[in-house]
Amino acid sequence: MNRFLKFAAVVSAVLFTGTAASAQACPVDILDPFDLEAADIDSIYACMQAQMVAAYSKQGNKIGENYRNWTITASRPGVAGAHGERLLLTWANPIGAEQYLKYQEEGFEMPAGSVLAKESIKIHKKKKAAVVGPLFLMTKLQPGEAPETGDWRYDAIAPNGKQMKIKQSFCNDCHKGYEDSDYLAYPIEEVRLSN
Repeated sequence: MNRFLKFAAVVSAVLFTGTAASAQACPVDILDPFDLEAADIDSIYACMQAQMVAAYSKQGNKIGENYRNWTITASRPGVAGAHGERLLLTWANPIGAEQYLKYQEEGFEMPAGSVLAKESIKIHKKKKAAVVGPLFLMTKLQPGEAPETGDWRYDAIAPNGKQMKIKQSFCNDCHKGYEDSDYLAYPIEEVRLSN
């Protein structure tokens, strides 16, 4: 390997793992995420995806290390008002993937043991850059284990790889608006995968 390639590999490693560098590595011109076109989102995601995996797995969290081996549930990240106007892309574990991909609106329950991992990217307006947001997690518990949240447990992994403290009612207050679809707010329709 020549010197230039070695240097490029080192620079890439620093950009993909450093917090300050990661914000500089993915500059954006459009600061309102709702104004982003599909091509803009694709470009941001291409720049961010390796950084997200590195961030979520820093502390050895097994989901953070392995969620990318699960089933992707959309064609690309979508922008939703929930989760702080972040770009969001959900992955479903093998237990929940088949049911989730039906995007069913009512009359079902996700199987116990289903886990959903939602990557997030925030447009940092001051830095004019895309930055790694939390990896939001939903785990379907055994029936009756947490009736106040529809038997879902909400968690998140911070961009530094640490488990975030999540107040269950905070997440559930929004998700209970989707009670008919077992508390699932699916990806926006334009990015859903066809069945």
